[in-house]
Amino acid sequence: MSQEGVGVDLETSLGYLLKEASSALRAAMEEVLRPLGMSVTHYSCLELLAQRPGLSNSELARGAFVTRQSMNVLLQALEREGYVTRPAEAPVGRVLPTRLTPRGRASLETATVAVRSVEIRMLAGMTETEQSDAFRLLRSMTLSLRGGDDGA
Repeated sequence: MSQEGVGVDLETSLGYLLKEASSALRAAMEEVLRPLGMSVTHYSCLELLAQRPGLSNSELARGAFVTRQSMNVLLQALEREGYVTRPAEAPVGRVLPTRLTPRGRASLETATVAVRSVEIRMLAGMTETEQSDAFRLLRSMTLSLRGGDDGA
């Protein structure tokens, strides 16, 4: 039996192209964050905490697209290094809400400039309309795959 017509044509697969773009974006972000002593996950965690202080380990893991175990290891390191603080005991239930320290905020400010430079580079060849269209289309694809649930 022939393999022709079976599988995905990588040259025309939108899914493959999205994965390739995602991989290129992550590599570019890692490149600018590495000199700052950060990974993309480290940066994502700080950014999430700046926007939503008090998130739990599980919420941070979901937001940064990593496992709870990986996030727990990262949070322990960030706490040891003075970037975040967590209470010794959960104020309610078992959740230990995490917050940025002043050191974490300062580190995030520097990293944000680096990450913005990557995004500017990524969008450099596009008009404002094309950027707006790309955002709208990607958001639509994400919502479609989630069955219309915006994840909020």
